[in-house]
Amino acid sequence: MKTFETAKIPAEQLDALEQFAASSAGPELRAALLSLSHFAREDDALVVSSGSESVTPNKAAEQLGMSRTHLYKLLDSGEIASHRVGRDRRIRMRDLAAFEVQRDADRRELAERFAHQRKTASGAIDEIADLL
Repeated sequence: MKTFETAKIPAEQLDALEQFAASSAGPELRAALLSLSHFAREDDALVVSSGSESVTPNKAAEQLGMSRTHLYKLLDSGEIASHRVGRDRRIRMRDLAAFEVQRDADRRELAERFAHQRKTASGAIDEIADLL
């Protein structure tokens, strides 16, 4: 795992990176470059790791922003894949990333459902009012 400090990257270079991403990159590379630029502008450190690299449940819980107890519930239910090293558990970075992507997609879908539900309820109320 390598950590890169982004605070020293000049804004002009980040602008150039974004222009390249917008004009010359394919959709997958564009998304990666724009994410890189976003985190660099926020002065966040970037951590790059191999997908097969493993982390402890403590580190995984910290990265996901949840308690260790909740993480163990997710591991026990199979929502996050893990493997054992002796009596300890390890979680591959690729499995952790897949869980984060799925969790974000589920959150977006739920938010859209709630937004649509309000619109549907409002339309139903209008129809009932028209009938009266």
